[in-house]
Amino acid sequence: MKLCFLVGSMAISGGTYVIVQHAAYLRDHGFDVTLAVQEPFSALTLAWHDEAPALRCIPIAEAKKEHFDLVIATWWKTVFELSHFQAKQYAYFVQSIESNFYPEEEVPLRFLVETTYRFPILYVTEATWIQQYLAEKFGQAAALVRNGIRKDIYTPSGPAIAPRNLARPPRILVEGHFGVSFKNTALSIRLAREAGARDIWVLTGSPVSWLPGVNRVFSQVPMRKTSQIYRSCDILVKLSTVEGMFGPPLEIFHCGGTAIVFDVTGHDEYIVDGVNACVISCGDADRVVSILQRLLSDRDTLSQLQQGALQTAAAWPSWEESSAQFHQWVAGCLQGSAPDRSVLVAMTEQAFADYSHDEQLRLAQNPAIIRRHKLSVLASRFPRSVIRKVKQLEAIGEVALGRRTAY
Repeated sequence: MKLCFLVGSMAISGGTYVIVQHAAYLRDHGFDVTLAVQEPFSALTLAWHDEAPALRCIPIAEAKKEHFDLVIATWWKTVFELSHFQAKQYAYFVQSIESNFYPEEEVPLRFLVETTYRFPILYVTEATWIQQYLAEKFGQAAALVRNGIRKDIYTPSGPAIAPRNLARPPRILVEGHFGVSFKNTALSIRLAREAGARDIWVLTGSPVSWLPGVNRVFSQVPMRKTSQIYRSCDILVKLSTVEGMFGPPLEIFHCGGTAIVFDVTGHDEYIVDGVNACVISCGDADRVVSILQRLLSDRDTLSQLQQGALQTAAAWPSWEESSAQFHQWVAGCLQGSAPDRSVLVAMTEQAFADYSHDEQLRLAQNPAIIRRHKLSVLASRFPRSVIRKVKQLEAIGEVALGRRTAY
């Protein structure tokens, strides 16, 4: 059976990580698997994940020339590519409600994203809240396959960059990209400093080498090395306000640490406040500081949370178990009949016609938006080395000058 995942980017991200894990499992269980990628990529782009280089990754334009038994969209933009593929069946792996990724004032774009959840195809998701959202708002019956964990990598014992030391204050880890407002990576650093943390590390997919007030920065680290960083840190501060089912807290749980998180969507798949981590109402910066101050000074409470985290980790399924469920869902998809491609074509054309009309009205009411778009396009054409320097400066600015509120 020929299976194709439509992927936005092969760069480091939690969403791509999940796709690669499922794709590798299906390849190992007899499927001819292709990853059709929208953004340009190279061998270097794939190197961060140990399975990605062994997968068949090709540009999406090239993949459109082939025929597949099942094509799976994995990002809202890829749903609009489905009608260009010849396939026996079409599906959508929804990893988050991605309209939430965009500001509320971008009404036409958010509506365009939500249009993808109306397509008459098969659905699967990774979190209970997404499954409920799709059912209640769009009448879609999505299968639920929670993400697994690499039990061969994320373990409490093993190599560490700098092992935990009870004689020293707890070490704080902040994880996340910069330049993505809802990740609140810079805010997490600022609040950790405000709480009095003396040893702060940052793990990021952004091209950053130094940050003010941060002891060590780990940028674009290969997946196999991340566990060494987790095993070196006591507390992960992860204050994102938009998630599907985020992995970093679960990963540090497996490595013997605990976490402080907002009550973001998906946290309740495995995080229990006061049992394995601390859960704080979204945006409550003062509470983050007070809880972190307590954990920095109260080793007994910190140890109890870390023990609870290890118990959660022990009961959590491996990627083999998770991908076996995904395999069962794929097998079920292949038993059904596909929608007429003309329906997908018509829905795609109508979605973009509506978006174009509504966005033109929005731009006409606010010409400044057009100027910002032009600047963004211009910036994207800079040499890669210049873009990296700009990203570094932007990250420093976020940490040094950012506001004390969550996005």
